[in-house]
Order: sequence, then structure tokens, then C-alpha cells
Amino acid sequence: MLKRLRSLFRVLASRRDFEAGMTEELRFHIEQYAGDLVRSGVPREEAARRARIAFGSLESVKGDCREARGLHPFDELLRELTYAVRLLRKTPGFTVTALLTLAVCLGANLSIFAVIDSVLLRPLPFPEPERLVTVFNTYPKAGVDRDGSSLTNYYERRGRIPAFAAISIYRYGTAIIGEAGSTERELISRVSPDFFSTLGLGPVMGRAFTEQETTYQTDSVAILTDAYWRQRYQADPRVLGRQVRVDGLPKTVIGVLPPGFHFLSSQARLYLPLASRAEDHTPLQRHSGGNVTQMIARLKPGATLAQAQSQIDIQNAALELDDPQAKMMADAGFRSIVVQLHADHVAAIRPTLLLLQAGVLTLLLIGGVNLVNLLLIRASSRVKELAVRQALGASRRHVVSEIVVETTLLTLIGGLLGLAVGAAGIHLLGVLGADRLPLGGRIAFDARLALVALMAAVVMGIVLAVPIAWFNLRRHPGNGLRSESRGGTSGHAVQILRHSFIVSQIALAFMLLAGAGLLGLSLKRAMAVSPGFQPDHILTGQILLPSKHYPNGADRLAFVEKLMDRIDRAPGLLSSGVVSNVPLSGNSGKSSATVKGHILRPGESPRGHYSYWVGGDYFGVLDVSLRAGRFLTGGDSRRAQRVCVVDEDFARYYWPDSSALGRHIFEGSDQRDDAEAFTVVGVVGRVKQAGLTDDTAQGAIYYPYIFRDASDIFVVARTSLSPETFGLTLQKLVRQIDPDLPVNDLRSMETRIADSLVTRRSPALLAGLFSGIALLLTAIGTYGVLSYAVAQRRREIGVRMALGARPEQIRGQFFSLAVRLLAGGTTLGVIGASLAGRAMQALLFHVPSLDFAILAGAAGVMGVVSLAACLLPSHRAARISPMEALAEE
Repeated sequence: MLKRLRSLFRVLASRRDFEAGMTEELRFHIEQYAGDLVRSGVPREEAARRARIAFGSLESVKGDCREARGLHPFDELLRELTYAVRLLRKTPGFTVTALLTLAVCLGANLSIFAVIDSVLLRPLPFPEPERLVTVFNTYPKAGVDRDGSSLTNYYERRGRIPAFAAISIYRYGTAIIGEAGSTERELISRVSPDFFSTLGLGPVMGRAFTEQETTYQTDSVAILTDAYWRQRYQADPRVLGRQVRVDGLPKTVIGVLPPGFHFLSSQARLYLPLASRAEDHTPLQRHSGGNVTQMIARLKPGATLAQAQSQIDIQNAALELDDPQAKMMADAGFRSIVVQLHADHVAAIRPTLLLLQAGVLTLLLIGGVNLVNLLLIRASSRVKELAVRQALGASRRHVVSEIVVETTLLTLIGGLLGLAVGAAGIHLLGVLGADRLPLGGRIAFDARLALVALMAAVVMGIVLAVPIAWFNLRRHPGNGLRSESRGGTSGHAVQILRHSFIVSQIALAFMLLAGAGLLGLSLKRAMAVSPGFQPDHILTGQILLPSKHYPNGADRLAFVEKLMDRIDRAPGLLSSGVVSNVPLSGNSGKSSATVKGHILRPGESPRGHYSYWVGGDYFGVLDVSLRAGRFLTGGDSRRAQRVCVVDEDFARYYWPDSSALGRHIFEGSDQRDDAEAFTVVGVVGRVKQAGLTDDTAQGAIYYPYIFRDASDIFVVARTSLSPETFGLTLQKLVRQIDPDLPVNDLRSMETRIADSLVTRRSPALLAGLFSGIALLLTAIGTYGVLSYAVAQRRREIGVRMALGARPEQIRGQFFSLAVRLLAGGTTLGVIGASLAGRAMQALLFHVPSLDFAILAGAAGVMGVVSLAACLLPSHRAARISPMEALAEE
């Protein structure tokens, strides 16, 4: 078999030589036979005649040779392709319309599928990625659905969970990299020594971290990514052993990662050891993950998620026996959850992507229905031609084969055009923020996507051929020969089929339009939500204060006060403040706090709250509303008395019937000496931290900046002009204080709000775009069917008008048909829209699944488009001349 295939391939590859050789060989045999006859005494002319008769038709012999070599199917395919090209060239209007429809529909599907493939389908780029899992803690009764894992969890679980082959932890972060005067803030990851072995992919140069390098005294090593190595060290192979300064401290390069290494969506440029102290591993720190430290593990071969979950639960239960916080954590609903790493990382965006994929598949279905209608209309005009061909001996298989080749050629060319549309669509998705999705950095147009698109085009061509083949084969050739090319009416079944397709088009377009309306209304209502502050004219930027130069709170506070003083005196900068985390930054971690005197009610659990450390005129910059008492000021970081401010959600929860002013709060989960308590001196309005659509009344506490035990801060400054114009000014002011400090993530607060809505804005915009295309396709389909109906009934209309029918009656007849089609499609569309709305409910914000205003608007738009599409055909029908119609054929 393999030998035969190789022979066939060689013949196809050198077809011209094969044909020439076959002709030459036949001529040789004829001449040899004629020569034999001449030598036997037959005259030369007679010998040549007898030789030709003996060998028969040369073309027939060649055909037998081709069939013997297996070339006949290829020749037949080539003939059918040539015929299909000729047919498509004869109807340029149909061909262009069909190709544009296919290009847009397939290209839109390709664009969204590129995102689906990169984010949801393509496995993580590590060996056996399905065995990678993540483990996080959850406290649902405290309002903390996810809290990462702690260092204590890591050291207690390492080597003690039989289902895990390896386990590790990591933290994302930033650091100031470079020598004095030329520093940059870079993304980094701090990881445990077994991080790379857990992933199954480590440095290609050098080595990974060791257990001895996980203390603050021994963590002076670093591993570079390939991109950073090439950019900063020009791919120097002698980079191992060289020094790189991180936060002012020298680190020795011990490894370089392979090209293209990315862990999830991290853009980390350097990897450092996750250092800690012995006291960080104690049971008291078991629940101190704070959504900062994350845990991953690799399952052993044959181990399952259920086994790992069971073993984690058993270990947690055993550790609770001597845990002083066990009851509090049980009241909070504490549990550790084990889930697949990939699925967990994309869980939040999965519903949105599946919704978009459903939308473009609906668009493709509308386009397919439109093409079937156009192909049916085109096939109706070829009824007599096909009947003649069947009468002359064309088999049913031959007819079907030609139809399949024609439709497949059409969709394949449309698919090739769709590749260009898809590439442009992927670029558009990047502009809309697709690269900020989880794993969005992997989205790209490649050969894999192109192959999928072309295969889908071929399948679509075969599917489109089915109704066309049914139409062509259902009619007896004799009936086809007796039919007239114009003036007759189509069969009742064919009319029903075409009208059903139009109804389905209208219904599908209505669903898309209603879905886009729901998403648009949801986006509008989300944008109308007050964030709890005035975002206009606010510039924000992040600064990292290295522990080498700013080892304690007093040093950091001194820097902050110098910076606030310089900002307040700078032209165009009106006021400034600092905060540990600006709203809508993407970091929505929560921490515990203990209210003095508060006794948990039956069924009540401890709660997690947003915690902020503020300095300068933070509240004045954001223009946060004051409900009671006063704001914190920069002077509160210099006073001996500990004070704090809470928001109205916090105050309402703990003191619903009394004032919060003067109450005492302890930072953390336990109550200590009164000297460590913070006195509430003010109550402020609620500020949206996690997102504009977050309705959870979580509660927030604002502490003076001096008590912030971390090195990173956000600067907020109110400006007199556009905030973006003061980015360089802010950077200059910081460099005047410390030349080694860069300011990163410089964005206006309005930009942060807009970026937080990208997962709502992009689907709404795309759904609107898909709806517009669907309306256009529906209009084309309606126009095509009604125009064909007018052409088919031209003689009938002429007779009726000759008998006295008025033009408005003819016009009304076709207008009535359009109204009936619209009514049927709208009815089905309303049912489909209600089902789609329910499926979309989790993605909508304060919008019901069935909004009557949206349905009415969608029905109005569909009505205008459909009825407008019928105006020209109905007007043309009313202007038919009876004499001309009756004189035709």
C-alpha cells in the first residue's frame, strides 16, 4: 500500500512528464505494430490504418492508463474544480457577496477562537501540565473566598501529602534593579527552592535555588529570564557569577531560564529566593497568607484531585487539635481547596470568553443560513440545465460531487480571506485589552489557528452542500425539462425551506442584538456606579522603598513627608498623599481586625476587611466623603496616640445603633493591650476597592502610614490639568530625593477605572459589532429571497395586473410576506433571547435576564432592517409591466 502511494505521489509530482511519456510510448507501440505489418507485405498507409484501429482511441487508452495509476479521481476533481470556478466567475455578484460573508464570519470566529485557544484550551507550557494544581485557603463565612497560602502551610505540607510529588510557593512583586543612577523597577517573583522542579522546567544555564538560600542572610542569588539576560547582558554566556543589584543589594546570578519561560500570566524578569525567618513558620502564622503567597503542587502519577483534597483536609483537621485559632477559623468556614492550576487561573474569565464564542458561532450560523438561501436561489435558476445533464447520463453521485466541490471551493476561498480578517481581529482584540486577560500574552496568529480555520471552512462547505444537493435531486429530470426558466413558481417545500431560513436568521440576529443590548446596559450601569471618590485629575504612581536604604517605618515616613512637601510646592500639582494600595489596583486582599468589646453573635464568624495605611492628604486628594469625625492627616503618623478611620460599612456592621467614634480596634485577629489599640476618629464613605461592580459590604480601615510594615507605596496627586502630563514631573521630584527610585505604574485614576471595566467593555463592544454584522446579513438574506420571489412570479404578477390588480396591492402582498417572516423570527428570537439572558446572568450587573426595553428596542431595529430590505423588491414588483411580463418566453 505504501509503495503504491509513493508511486502515485511521484506521478502527481511529475504529471507533465508522465503524460508526455505515455503519449510517446503509445506512438512507439503503434509505429512498431505498423512496421511489423509493412514487413509482412501490407502497404504503409494501410498498415498505419490497421495499427490505429487495433489500438483504438488513444484518449481511451490514456484514460485506462490514468485509471490504472489511480489518477482518475484527481482528474475528475480537477475537472469539477475548473467547472466550479467557471460557475463562480459567471455570477460575480453572488460570488463577492458569499466570499465577503464567509470572510467576515470565519474571521470573527478565528479571532475569538484565538483567545479561547490561548487562554482556555492550550495547556500550560510545562511537562505534564495536567498534574499541576494550586492550593489556597478560603474563609467564606468571613467574606474571604480566597486567601492564598502561608509559609506555615508550605512547611507543614512539604513532604507530608502523599498525593503530591512536589510542592512549592511563590510571591509576585517588584524590585529596583540596576546600579545607582540607572535603576529601573522590574517585575520579579520570589519562589521556594522546589518551584522549578515542581513545574518540571528549570534553568538551562546554571542551577536552581537551594534550601540554604532561603534566609535573609543567604538569599543573595538570582535567576534571570532569557529575555532579561539578552537585553541587559547581551546573551553573554559568562553571565553566571556576575552581580546584579536588587533593591540596592548585590545578587549573584546563578542561572538563566529557557527562552519563552512564563509562569502563568507573570511577566517577571528575575526570580529570587523566597526568604523567611523561623518565626514566620509557626502555627500563629498559619493563616497569614493574605492572598500574597500562593502555593502550587505537582500530583504524583496516578494521584487525583480528590485524593489530594482528602489528604489536605485530614492534615488540617489534625493540625487544628493544638491550634489556638482553630475555633475562630472554623467559625470563618476555613478550608484549603485543591484545584487544577490552569483551570483556576482562567476561572474568572471563562464565562465571558465562552459567551463571546457563542456569539460568533451564532454569527457564523447566520452567515451559513444566508449562504444556503443564496445558493438555493442560484440553484433554482439552473434547474433546466441540471435536468438536461441528468438526461444525458450524469449520475446522482456526479451531481452531488459537483455541488460539494463548488461549495467547498467557495468556503475555502472565503476561509483564506477570513485568515486576513482573523489576523486583523486579533490585533483589534489586543487594542481592546485581550493581552491583559489571564494568559493573554500567548494570544497570537499562528499556523495552528490557520489550519483550524481552513478545516472549519472545508467542513462548512460540505454542510452547505447538503440542502443544495437535496434541492437538485428531489426533482425528476422530466419535470425539470418541462419547467420554465422564469415565470414559474418554486415548489412549496422549497419556499417553506427558504422562508424558514429567513425566519431563523431574524431569530438569531434578534438574539445577538438583545444580548448586545443587555451587555451594553450592564456596562452603562457599571460605569454609572460611584467609586466613592472623585477620580478626575488624579495621578497615581507606585514607588518601592528598598529596605537597605529605608529599613524602618521612620525612614519611610521621612521620605514620604519630603515627597509630599515637594509635590505640594510643584506647579500644577495641587495636593498629594500616599496609600498602601489605591482603589481598583487589582489587589483586593483582606486582613483581619479585632474590635474591642465585640462578641461574636450566634452564627457570626470573624470578618476580613480591607486595610489601608495612608499619609499626607490622601482623603483630600480623592475627595472621599466624611460621614463623622475627621480624616487622618500626615500629623497622625507623628503622634503617640494611635488613631484610625473606618468606612461606613465597617461602622454599620459593628455599631449599627451607635457612633463608631471613640471605639477601639486592634490590627490582627487577637485583642492585646489597650496601648496597641487604634481609636476611631472618623467615619468615611465607602470606596470601591475590588471593582465598581463589587456590592459586598466588606468594610475598610485606614491606619496612619507610620504603622505600615512594607516597602511599597502608591502616590496620589491631584492636578490642575490632565494627570498624564505630570508623570515626568512626579518622577523628577522623586529622583531629587533619591536618584535610585523610579516611579512605576503611572496612570490616572480615571484610567484605572476604565481598565477595571475592560472585561465588561470589550464583550459589549464585540457583541455590538457582531450584532451589526448579523443585521447586515439578515438584510441581505431578506432582500435576496424577496427579490427572487418577485423574479419567479413575474408572469403571475403580470397576469394579475392585466386583470386589474393595482400596484399598491402587489406591493402590499410582498410587504405582507416580509411582515410574516419578521413576526415569526421575532417570536422565536424573544424565546431565544430569554434563554440567552439567563445564561448571561452571571455576567450582567443590575440587569435582569429579560429586559422588556431591550427586547422592544431589538424588535424595533429588526423591524426597520427587515422591512427596509423588502422595500426595493416590493417596489420592483409593483412596477412590472403586464405586456412585457406576458411577452417573455
